[in-house]
Formats: sequence, structure tokens, C-alpha cells
Amino acid sequence: MDVIRKIGHNEIVEIATPVLITWNDGKSRLCGDFRALNNYTKSDRYLIPRIPHSLDKLEKAKYITKMDCMKGVHQNGVKPSSMKLLRTICHMGIYEYTIMPFGIKNAPAHFQIMMDTIFQEGILEGWILVYIDYIIIYSKKW
Repeated sequence: MDVIRKIGHNEIVEIATPVLITWNDGKSRLCGDFRALNNYTKSDRYLIPRIPHSLDKLEKAKYITKMDCMKGVHQNGVKPSSMKLLRTICHMGIYEYTIMPFGIKNAPAHFQIMMDTIFQEGILEGWILVYIDYIIIYSKKW
């Protein structure tokens, strides 16, 4: 799935200011500054698990496996009607995100909802913890 798509020249668009983030390893990522959009976005009331509460559940675990769903937020798509709100500009043109970009106010909550839904059975049975894009599988015995 493509992360962004180019917008035609004949469209009138509102855009987010681009922000270039450079990591210590020299790699960089172009992001949009969505603070203005976030100001108009109604906050989700879905609670993200508290880390201390999650760690308490691991207290008696003998075996623990942790998995990281790399770029987890990017696993959520964006409705076509919302893509126009996620536009950014750079020297190569105007682009819009086709998947959830980083920096959107409710992106972590949306991903947490998706993960909690997928792993609901294991969470309820008490052998899986999910914290946004981390999955922890644990057991007291092999």
C-alpha cells in the first residue's frame, strides 16, 4: 500500500507544512505538521493502557515475548473523504497520505482500538498485553 499519492496541479488545496525529521542514523522522514487540523479534531475517549498497570500483570510471568509492530500507526487506512485533510507540500509537489500519518491527534487511539479488537481473546484470557504497537505474550508456565 502506498503511503502518499501525488495531487494534480489543477486542484485548490489546503496543505500542512512539511517537517523533515532526521534520525541519528542519518535517515530522514518527511512528515506533515498537523497541529492546525488537530485543534479542530474531536478527541477520542479511548483509553490507552497505562504502562505501570500493564507491567503489574507481568509480575508473575516466567516467559515473556515482546513484538514490535513497526510503524504501527501506518497500519490504519484513511477514508478517501479524509485524505484531502492530510495534504503536505514539498519540492516535488503536493501529496496526500493514503494511510494514517504520524502526528494526527487520534492516530494512537485508533491503532490501539484495532489492536485490542484483533487480540481481544488473548487480552481477556490474560496472556496478551497490547500497548499501541507493542504486543507482549506472557505465561507463568511453558
